[in-house]
Amino acid sequence: MLKTLSKCIRQYKKYAILTPLFVAFEVLLEVIIPRIMSYLIDYGIDDGNMPYILKAGLVLFFSAVMSLVFGVLAGRTAAQGSCGFAANLRHDMYANIQDFSFSNIDKFSTSSLITRLTTDVTNVQMAYQMIIRLAFRCPIMLIMASVMSFMIDIDLSLIFIAFVPFLGTGLVLIALKAHPRFVRVFNTYDKLNESVQENLHGIRVVKSFDREDYEIDKFKKVSDSIYKDFSKAEKTVAFNMPLMQLCIYSCMLLISWFGARAVVACGGDQQIGLSTGELMSLIMYSMQILSSLMAFSMVFVMIIISRASARRIYEVLVEKSDITSPETGAVSEVKDGSIDFDNVTFYYSKSADKPVLDNINLHIKSGSTIGIVGGTGSSKSSLVQLIPRLYDVPEGSVKVGGIDVRNYDLVTLRDNVAMVLQKNTLFSGTIKENLRWGNENASDEEIKRACSLACADGFIESFPDKYDTYIEQGGTNVSGGQRQRLCIARALLKNPRILILDDSTSAVDTATDAHIRHAFKNEIPNTTKIIIAQRIASVKDADMIIVMDDGKICEAGDHDSLIKLGGIYCEMYTSQTKGGSDDE
Repeated sequence: MLKTLSKCIRQYKKYAILTPLFVAFEVLLEVIIPRIMSYLIDYGIDDGNMPYILKAGLVLFFSAVMSLVFGVLAGRTAAQGSCGFAANLRHDMYANIQDFSFSNIDKFSTSSLITRLTTDVTNVQMAYQMIIRLAFRCPIMLIMASVMSFMIDIDLSLIFIAFVPFLGTGLVLIALKAHPRFVRVFNTYDKLNESVQENLHGIRVVKSFDREDYEIDKFKKVSDSIYKDFSKAEKTVAFNMPLMQLCIYSCMLLISWFGARAVVACGGDQQIGLSTGELMSLIMYSMQILSSLMAFSMVFVMIIISRASARRIYEVLVEKSDITSPETGAVSEVKDGSIDFDNVTFYYSKSADKPVLDNINLHIKSGSTIGIVGGTGSSKSSLVQLIPRLYDVPEGSVKVGGIDVRNYDLVTLRDNVAMVLQKNTLFSGTIKENLRWGNENASDEEIKRACSLACADGFIESFPDKYDTYIEQGGTNVSGGQRQRLCIARALLKNPRILILDDSTSAVDTATDAHIRHAFKNEIPNTTKIIIAQRIASVKDADMIIVMDDGKICEAGDHDSLIKLGGIYCEMYTSQTKGGSDDE
């Protein structure tokens, strides 16, 4: 895990080197200061030697200033290094997520991925900053201050050593008890983000059904769960401070007691005992040693907190998409828009008892128009999602242009298959920017032609800013029908060999729907068009109509032949046209 995370340091390695270097100089100067003060007292103040006092004072001042300078530099480089490390973590995680298949995303959930990109990265960033600064400062300070204190008096310095096992045992027990609770907290954060995300995304539904109180109560339950777990974890970690203070003040009391007795016993004679200056410097060294231990305990606590976050980040970084391009021999050209399903059986989960699609056999000619109808849950969308390889089939094969989709370069395949999904998504930005998702190099003329085919040019031209009109996140400032037509235009800009419309004209009127289908037939005759619809009028003129039920193809043929068959399609047609003719 550490090896994987450390790869994200990259161009910020210099800060990881400079920070400990600056810290080393800072600590060196800090350790010198008590010794200088010892000499100042013993040889300057006690002896009334003013020249020595001035000389030692200047050295003391210079040491303090330089220690401050190196401390500032260490803080600056630590901040730059940790922020850069966090930026690389977010970048690498986000880049890897972009390669995830739908099944990979389902494994983590959207809310969990958001938590890992935000809260978890922030925790690791703070821990990293403390590691490259405090985690280096503490042992250096501990060693240097201990050496200096041993040089003054070995017996008194052994007091520090006596407290180390006691302190270490306490910190280990705290870590073992707190870590599982922090793991549980961050998993609960996923549920909290999911609740917020669902509420904000569906805020219109919440308000229309007057369910604000229900949503508040649901949020409160998750929030209370986080509070309880976090408070228990923090209460455990809180024992760290009293433990440190007990060690620090016990050491100070013991050193002061035994040190004072040593000074009194020698009568101030530095040749046979401990001088006043040496006692004072020894007390300062004890403060430095124990303060470094306290700082180290803070690092220790942060590592406990961030360890769970680091594991969650690592899981995203090492997750490999289960849908990738072939390593060698990938096909880089789609010959035509023909589609073949050969004995395809599909499961969303390996543990599922029943297949979503069961033994599908289907041949679609290039350039033809195919209609797909069926009840809710009949797996219409699942069928078409296999064509651009959004999911892989465990049994059978799906071919495009006569070649198994698993043999194509993914970019090549998906550039030649354009899908307009049931949930039409627009992104914040202008209409033109949204449309260029289909082709980033599309000219204004190409954009206008695509919008004309999708019957979107009329309402776009009615906007004051026309194609530069700003679209809010999710397309909330345009109607459902307008959003669908913009998404169709965006798909057409790809100039695909296969165009899939997954119930994507449900929000437009029947006249506009008919106009779009007529434009498709005349303007893009070589593109294979697959139309999933609930309205029979949307698929009536298709070359072949497929009727699906319970993951199987139960009927297939043109409109007239299916009417004569008198099956499910005929029933749907009759129910929709009862009392009047179907609109074109």
